[in-house]
Amino acid sequence: MAEVGSWEEATRELDDIVAYLEGPDVNIDDLIVRLQRGAEIVEALEERLVATKAKVEEIAPRVEKDVE
Repeated sequence: MAEVGSWEEATRELDDIVAYLEGPDVNIDDLIVRLQRGAEIVEALEERLVATKAKVEEIAPRVEKDVE
């Protein structure tokens, strides 16, 4: 998995990539590099979401049990 830092850092980097791609001065060589980095960030964040969901599903029954 690519290193992406915190969720906020990763989404900020994705925003920067999108802004570059929407800009007027896109360099073809740089385009490939930025698209690859964007894909790595998205994949890493998706993995993080899956792991977080699994943890929540593991913890939730214990929390519900304690509330009753």
